[in-house]
This record gives sequence, structure tokens and C-alpha cells, in this order.
Amino acid sequence: MKQSYIIDGIRTPIGSFGGTLSAVRTDDLAAIVLKELMRRNGSLDPAAIDDVIMGCANQAGEDNRNVARMALLLAGLPFSIPGETVNRLCASGMSAVIHANRAIKAGDGDLFIASGVENMTRGPWVISKTAQAFGTDAKMYDSSFGWRFINPKMEELYGPCRSVAARQSA
Repeated sequence: MKQSYIIDGIRTPIGSFGGTLSAVRTDDLAAIVLKELMRRNGSLDPAAIDDVIMGCANQAGEDNRNVARMALLLAGLPFSIPGETVNRLCASGMSAVIHANRAIKAGDGDLFIASGVENMTRGPWVISKTAQAFGTDAKMYDSSFGWRFINPKMEELYGPCRSVAARQSA
């Protein structure tokens, strides 16, 4: 079985909600990191990259359509490289690393970029569908944090986190 190794690591500065990174789109934020990773590893042929796997928990706004693929294209990586976005909430970035490790060990490739991206400030407000056509029962949710569009059966079975429920009822 092949061994896998982490050969480099890079990240953006840690920002705060509404802070200095708040104006940067999630896909652009990830592209900045990918560009820097490629710059730091200039001898690497980008065509040798088998996949870019990126964790992203929110996926409600600018990061909603396979942010890994969008970021790699924005970073100028070859169109031939696939991108996959995984969501395991707070463990999404680590899941991307685990997926890459598993793919290497399974013989699915030799070189992967695994990462995570999130910009909670840019999470949009989202509106639910109404129960019927032209209905008036739509609800608006802040997609930045927490559980939204709660399935009533799930809430009955397990109950949401108190802080999430309080935010949604506000």
C-alpha cells in the first residue's frame, strides 16, 4: 500500500466575523492560497495534480457550486484538474485531507491538494420556499452559522442546539 505525506501547508490569516477578510469572496480566498502554494512549489508541474479536494461547511452563497473546482480555476490551475468539495461541518478541511490520503493509498492518484475554506461573514441570508404556490409563509435565515431549514422530524427526534434555535427564532 502506498504511503501518503503532507509536503506543504499554507493558510490565510485567521480573520474575525466582519473583519479584514470580509470583503473577499470564498472562492477567491481559496484561490489566493492555491496560487501561493503553487508559487512556493515552483518546480511542481500543475498537470501532475490528480485532484483538489476542499472542505467547506457553509456552501450557501458564493461557495455553493463546488468551491474547490471554482478556486482551482481562479488560481490558474489547468482545466483538466478536477475539484471536489466535501462537507463535514467543522471537520470539512480535515475530511479533505483524509479523502486525499485514502485516494493515494487506494492507488487513485499520487498528488492531491487537500484544503478547507470558509468565509462566514459572506454567508448570505436565505429564504425558504413557501408551503404552496404564491404562499406567504416563507422564512428568512442567516446562513452564516447554525442549523437552518430544520426538519421538524429531526428537531422532534434530536432537538437543535439551543444557540441555533435561539438565533433562528429571533
